[in-house]
Amino acid sequence: MGTLSFDLLLGDVHSLKQKRSVVRPILAELQRKHAVSVAEVGEQDLYRRARIGLAAVSGDMKHVTDVLDRCERMVAGRPEVELLSVRRRYHGDEDE
Repeated sequence: MGTLSFDLLLGDVHSLKQKRSVVRPILAELQRKHAVSVAEVGEQDLYRRARIGLAAVSGDMKHVTDVLDRCERMVAGRPEVELLSVRRRYHGDEDE
């Protein structure tokens, strides 16, 4: 299993409602195109910041790495957000 955590700065957003209109399509596209579990996991009360968490599971670590790479490129390429940081972690059978 692999996880990503994205810290995003949103562009011209002045309310939580506008924030949702930017974040929801990103979440939906990640889930639809890459079959990952994804949610907004932090900064919910700040309208210009978002933290998105994503998890991908496979028996093949190379496949997980490829999926995480594609997801990271997709988020980084979105013009309406600035990707401030990405945190990537891998979890194996030995992790409790």
